[in-house]
Amino acid sequence: MTMHGGRRGQAERDAITVEIGYALCSAVFAAVVGFGAVAGPALLFDLPRGLERTLPVAGAVLAAVLFVVRVVSVLVRFQRSAQPSQPGRTSPDS
Repeated sequence: MTMHGGRRGQAERDAITVEIGYALCSAVFAAVVGFGAVAGPALLFDLPRGLERTLPVAGAVLAAVLFVVRVVSVLVRFQRSAQPSQPGRTSPDS
């Protein structure tokens, strides 16, 4: 059900599906890049043992945070753009 009380049309359901897919794919990309940036040096270079253990954990935490923030931000932006600014009113230039 939509906020207007009607059922969602196929185009609206498709738009939501595409937006969710985009949110998930871009979040995975951001998480992988974040993890690689933080944990990469531990995998590539011979670092002290404590740092070799800490960097992958910090990278995993950063990746999780980036994933959640990206998904939420994309979906909130989509939800705001899908709703009219003033329901039931016409725009001034119409």
